[in-house]
Amino acid sequence: MPTWLRVLIPAVLILGWLAALGLGGPTFGRLSSVVSNDQTSFLPASADSTEVQSLLPEFLGADEVPAIVVLATEGELDEGDLAQVEQLQQEIADLEGVVEVSPVIPSDDGQAAQVVALLDGSGSTEELTETVEAVRLALEEAELPAGATAAVTGPAGFSADISAAFAGIDGILLLVALGAVLVILIVVYRSPLLPILVLLTSVAALCLAILVVFLLAQAGVLTLSGQTQGILFILVVGAATDYGLLYTARYREALGQERSRWRATLQALRGSFEPIIASGGTVIAGLLCLLLSDLVSNQQLGPVAAIGIAAAILAGLTLLPALLLAFGRVAFWPFAPTPERPRTKPEGKGLWNAVAQLVDRRARAVWIASALVLGVGAVGLVQLQANGVPSSEFVVGESQARDGQELLSAHYPGGSGSPTQILAPEGELDAVAEAAAEVDGVDGVAVASEDSPAGSIPLPVDPASPFAAATPTVVEGQVLIQATLVDAPDSDAAQETVRELRERVAAVTPDAIVGGPTATAIDTNDASQRDRALIIPVVLAVILLILMALLRSIVSAVLLIATTVLSYGTALGVGAVILTALGVPAMDPSVPLFAFVFLVALGVDYNIFLMTRVREEVGRLGHREGVLRGLRVTGGVITSAGVVLAATFAALGVIPVLFLLQLAIIVALGVLIDTTIVRSLLVPALALEIGPRTWWPSRLGRKGAES
Repeated sequence: MPTWLRVLIPAVLILGWLAALGLGGPTFGRLSSVVSNDQTSFLPASADSTEVQSLLPEFLGADEVPAIVVLATEGELDEGDLAQVEQLQQEIADLEGVVEVSPVIPSDDGQAAQVVALLDGSGSTEELTETVEAVRLALEEAELPAGATAAVTGPAGFSADISAAFAGIDGILLLVALGAVLVILIVVYRSPLLPILVLLTSVAALCLAILVVFLLAQAGVLTLSGQTQGILFILVVGAATDYGLLYTARYREALGQERSRWRATLQALRGSFEPIIASGGTVIAGLLCLLLSDLVSNQQLGPVAAIGIAAAILAGLTLLPALLLAFGRVAFWPFAPTPERPRTKPEGKGLWNAVAQLVDRRARAVWIASALVLGVGAVGLVQLQANGVPSSEFVVGESQARDGQELLSAHYPGGSGSPTQILAPEGELDAVAEAAAEVDGVDGVAVASEDSPAGSIPLPVDPASPFAAATPTVVEGQVLIQATLVDAPDSDAAQETVRELRERVAAVTPDAIVGGPTATAIDTNDASQRDRALIIPVVLAVILLILMALLRSIVSAVLLIATTVLSYGTALGVGAVILTALGVPAMDPSVPLFAFVFLVALGVDYNIFLMTRVREEVGRLGHREGVLRGLRVTGGVITSAGVVLAATFAALGVIPVLFLLQLAIIVALGVLIDTTIVRSLLVPALALEIGPRTWWPSRLGRKGAES
């Protein structure tokens, strides 16, 4: 190839990626504008709570989100105290974004008062959060009764707290993740320049992925949540760095054999192209299985994360090779490899040579001991509680909405301000309302009415009530009944009440459906559990087929899948023990599903890195020597890649969201277990124990047996 073309190709690639950095970089700050954390918007269209939510604006007149301002004192509130609360109510009513404010509602015990403010929810999540913060500021500046404890809670309050928890996702999360990766790369490479080039490749991949995702979300093709955004950041940085480590190892090896940087680049690309494409393709295939989910949040994570992995693959096979070709051996200074000084450890020395010798001498003992250790860790699965967590526990640490919910529950029915909603045929209003009121756990029911100053009519209607002349609002032949629950809307007791409520109203008429915050949580948890039962087997089947095609072997594919699943079970078991010790044993049902997709897909990644090299060496050296040499030459790079990925996932723990904290612990554990035990000991030892039959039914098995 002419010299000018050897210069032009890397130059064009580098300039193209610099353009992607320039376009994608500014998108970081704009990504939050297309993020939605509304739980109902991620439910399947078939869920009852979704159908109810879609009709609420027609009954209530606008897309309004209630914020509940509650205050309580140790003694009873007198007239002067209530006058102060009424003054606060007037100040809140004048705030921008506040649609309507209820009168002051004293508690039956006289020790608390609440005001329900309906906020405009038709705009973005950011606008709703700004309105909640304005209400909270008014509460802080208001003159309140002496000794009063006050908070803003309700659906709007929880939404604001969740948004605040995700606020650091554009800044602190990336800084922590990139900082951890940089430190690890400096330790691994012992070079000042090479870590920067690898990290630059990861950042470029992330910029490209964010640009594509932002444009698709802005066009309404994708729905993006805060947790999906965080996972995208971590996944791209971790995967791109892993692919960079693999390519760099091959390039360093090639520079130790070739004087020409161009020939070394071609040799490195030949050696790394197949494993990077295969491993990245496996992850993408696993992620796209999430499209089978009933939950829109899970469905959207699949393509969003797949876009990120595709960007990581592209950067790892284009930008990094171009950068290393441009810098050549200077990138590895002060330990630059040359044919005279290849900078590789001689056979028989070094940590991974020692590991290979151990596996060679005691293969059976090594795989039995490794399997037993993993099995003991998996016993912790008996402590797993993946049936959902209260929405009030979604934010780790301080939450004013959670504190306010506790005040409400202490002085009012727990469901005050967050009613359960029932859509029923107009002709069945009385029967459905009566059935709902008879359910234990329901404090009272009311029917929506435009004629009522309060927006609803308490049922049964008192003839002497000023609401007696009002008529229920009817939309498409249906009325809206609102049931106030005794318990907090995110409690287990409230969920039991709503499940019973659904049975009771369905017995009256099958056309009655139940929605609201508690019903949304129920539908979300139920859909998540169905997803686990469906998607996990599908992911296993898809990845198994990919491995069979890649390795041309059924036995080796089954071996890799089985060991990776064992690693996942261990990570989940140990993670459950750790979370129980931390006092947060309960987890969202989607945590084990996401952890499975990441750990199985990414765990198979490392086994692909190992087994593609082993397969290459077996073809030259025979089965036993090929397995041992593959272990020696890939040990350092794969372990480094595992540490990098574990560190990036652990960075998710800096975001004070319980879902991300639990996912960070489980995935980081699983990656470390996979790279240190499964890939380093269990798989090579089993491959030696099984012998050349590992490659059955390919020709490589017969060749290995002959060798």
